[in-house]
This record gives sequence, C-alpha cells and structure tokens, in this order.
Amino acid sequence: MTAKRTEPCEPLFNFDQPVARENTDSDKWRRYQQEAERQGRDIIPMWVADMDFVSPPAVLDALKERVEHGVFGYGKVSAGMTDAFCHWYATQHNWQIDPKWIVWLPGLVGGLHAVARTFGEAGSAVMTHIPVYPPFLKVAERTHKQLQAVPMREGPRWSLDLEAMQAQLKSNTRLFMFCNPHNPTGRVFSREELQQLSNFIVKNDLVVCSDEIHCDLVLDKSRRHIPLASLNPEIAARTITLLAPSKTFNIAGLACSAAVIPDHKLRLDFKHSIQGFMPDVNLLGFVAAEAAYRNGAVWREQLVCYLAQNRNRLMRWAEGKQQVDLKFPEATYLAWLDLRATGQEKPAQWLLKETGVALSEGADFGLPGFARLNFGCSLAQLDRALERLDQILN
Repeated sequence: MTAKRTEPCEPLFNFDQPVARENTDSDKWRRYQQEAERQGRDIIPMWVADMDFVSPPAVLDALKERVEHGVFGYGKVSAGMTDAFCHWYATQHNWQIDPKWIVWLPGLVGGLHAVARTFGEAGSAVMTHIPVYPPFLKVAERTHKQLQAVPMREGPRWSLDLEAMQAQLKSNTRLFMFCNPHNPTGRVFSREELQQLSNFIVKNDLVVCSDEIHCDLVLDKSRRHIPLASLNPEIAARTITLLAPSKTFNIAGLACSAAVIPDHKLRLDFKHSIQGFMPDVNLLGFVAAEAAYRNGAVWREQLVCYLAQNRNRLMRWAEGKQQVDLKFPEATYLAWLDLRATGQEKPAQWLLKETGVALSEGADFGLPGFARLNFGCSLAQLDRALERLDQILN
C-alpha cells in the first residue's frame, strides 16, 4: 500500500504533514504506552475522536496574540464570540440562532450529563439508540435514571427504529438523547428521518437532547446537516442542541461548547440546574472558538476534502474482506467496523494484541463484535494502520 492520492483536492493546507504527538500530553498517544513497551513496538492509536492535525492558522494566531497579552483573569464571553457562533450556524447550516438561546459550557460530555440531570425526576427513564457514543450510555446511571437503549436498524444504512422506540417507551420516559451526525456510524439523518423523529418526540411529550458536535464534518456533497431544532417550532420548543468547535477544528483540549435552547422555560431550568456545578468556559477556549468560527471556513472545507479521501481509502480496503463489513460513513472521521465475522466479542482488544493498532471497542457503544476506527490522521498513518490490520484481517 502506498500513500498516494489520485483525487484532486487543491490543498491549501498540508494535512499530510506528520505531527509528533508521542511524547506530549496527548491522551490518544499516551493511553497505550505501556502496551507498546510490552509488545516491543509502537502502538498506532486510531481510537478516541481526536484528529492528528494542527489546528487552523487563524486559531494559532489568535491564541498567540492572547498569550502575549499576558493577563489571564476571570473571563466573560465577548459579543464577538457570540456573533461569530451565530453567524457560523446561519451560513453553514441555515439555522438562525438567537443569542439569548445560548448557554456556554466547558465541554459537551458535561452538557450531556447536565441535560440528563435537569430533565426528568429521579428514577425516570432516558431513551437513546445503540450503537452510540459511550457517555450516552452512562448518563442515566450517573443521574439516577433508567436507561432505555434501543438498537438501531442495520440495513444498507443505519437508521432509527421508531417502532421499537415506541414499543419500549415507558410512562416515565422523559428524555430522548440523539446523536446527529451519528457517532459511531457516520450517518447524516435526512429531513424525512428527522421529521419522523420530531413527530415521535412531540407525540410522546418528550424532551430531546441532540448532540450535533460533528455537524461541520459532512463528507458527502449530496448530503447536508439539518439541525433538529430548525425543523419547526414544535420540536424547537423541546430540543436542547449541544454544539462545539472542538471536533471540527481539533481544539477539544480548550474546552468550549454550548447548549442552544430556544424554549425559555427549558433554558431557565437548565441554567438553574448547572449553577454551582458547571465551571465557566476556559478563557483561551473562547479565543480559539471565535477565531475558528470567524476565519476557519476554508480550512474546514479542505479538512472535509481530506477526510473524504481517507474515508474512500478505507472503503476500498474493506471491500472484499470477509471479516470486515463497513457501511459508508456519510460524516465524521469515524468508521464503524462490523467485525462479528471474526468471532471475537471484543475485536478491538484482539486487534490491539495481534497488530498493535488501537481501536475503540464496540461493546462500549452498546454493540459487541464491532470496533470504531478514527481516520482523522494523515494518509500515511492510515495506510500504516491498514497494513498492520491486513496481517490478520484477510
């Protein structure tokens, strides 16, 4: 396998440039350090949703300027940050966000837990779909709620099983937790699918938490992200949308995200619930986020092009492999590998031992026998990982 591209991308930024992260504070690269020493070889980390790309120049320049100022007292979100945030979602996703709807948060995972804590009494039920990003499966227990995890339909494309969701609904189900674009399958749900979900939410008098953190990473030009709350006033009045620049611009360590809550009462309830429990956003997080939203559009377009080519490379690798089934990821830099044909209940653990490639275990997402692969890296690193996986996945 050679790291050669044939698809034109007219790159303005060099995503092929390797970045040494091995001896830094990177959780992604340090997690398997002891395993690497035990195996006597390097471990290629393709697990956590953290890209191996340098953030946009505009972000780096803004951070340098702020650091050179030299004073880091208590901060407050600027009017410029709010304007950049609202302008981004208006121009990129055709969603007009009223600034008063925004509640700033220091992280999306904390936001998931805060939503579950706020909506529904102790012992009430929280419904979600599986597979799904692991924190979705932990928030119910951590907030003293019951979890209802409804399997998605597989088919040619993963989809919500609304009939199963309706059948499993309880009288005390209060909250539905939704992920779109979907982590880990990469689905971008269509307007029709979102309208059906909206009907389900309204019919059953539920609140919905919509994690849309990957919305800027739609890889197919034939598809577009539609914010759930933008569908109609009825669903907007029941939706808490969680957003962040962290995945798009690779700035997760700067801890800046937002809950967008159009309904006044839901917003007040949420604000009251997090008082004293949720810290403020990191000062430099606001600086990076504003620069990214204001000046990062071209960089993001180039990133999406690069990720789409990596996705296509991965699809070609999976074709014809009897032990691997991979449905086309429409968004994100995550691939959901069906490895049930290997007979391994924990294939990520098995592949780590046999090949030195670290993937995310499917059981953590609610489905044993699968593994999630992060292709948000240079083509050379992706090829190196696939060559190792070829040693055992034939």
